[in-house]
Amino acid sequence: MMKSALRLSVLAAAVSAFAFTAQAKNPMVGGAAMYPTKDIVQNAMNSKDHTTLVAAVKAAGLVSTLEGKGPFTVFAPTNEAFAELPAGTVDTLLKPENKAQLTKVLTCHVVAADAMAKTVAKMIKADGGEHDIKTVGGCVLKAKENMGKITITDENGDVAHVTIADVKQSNGVIHVVDKVLLPKM
Repeated sequence: MMKSALRLSVLAAAVSAFAFTAQAKNPMVGGAAMYPTKDIVQNAMNSKDHTTLVAAVKAAGLVSTLEGKGPFTVFAPTNEAFAELPAGTVDTLLKPENKAQLTKVLTCHVVAADAMAKTVAKMIKADGGEHDIKTVGGCVLKAKENMGKITITDENGDVAHVTIADVKQSNGVIHVVDKVLLPKM
C-alpha cells in the first residue's frame, strides 16, 4: 500500500513536471515577459521595443479589435523597423487625417488565424517554398523559410525577418519582425 502511494506520488510529480515543461515558455520581447494568458495589446504594451506599434494601434483605433477573441497572428514590427521608414513617415501616419492609411498599414500585419512558426513552415514547404498569406487588411504577404528562419515579403518586395517567433497570446500569436510590411500604394 505504501509503495503504491509512493509510486502514485512520484508519477503525479512527473506528470506535473512534464506538463510544466511541455507548456513552452514564451520568449521575452523588448525586455518584458510575454504572458500567454494576456492578449496581444496587453503584452505589446509591456515591450519597450514596440512603443511605436502600440502608439500606432491606438491612433488607428485598433485596440479593441486586437484585444478581441481572435485568433490573430500579428507580425509585430519593432521601433527600429518603424525608424527605418523614410523620415517623417510615422509622424504623418499618426495624424488623425491619415487614420485610414495607418489602419491599412497596420492591418497588413494581421492575419485572422493562430499561425505558429511550425505551421507556417509546413505551409511554405507544402507550397513549394513560398506561401501566400492573406492579411486582414487585404494585403498578400509571401512567407519563405531558409535554414529554419522565416521571412515575410510585403507587396513592394521588401523582406522582413522574423526575429522572435511564437510569442503565444490569449487571442493568437505574435511574431516579431525587423521591417514594417507595407501595402502596395
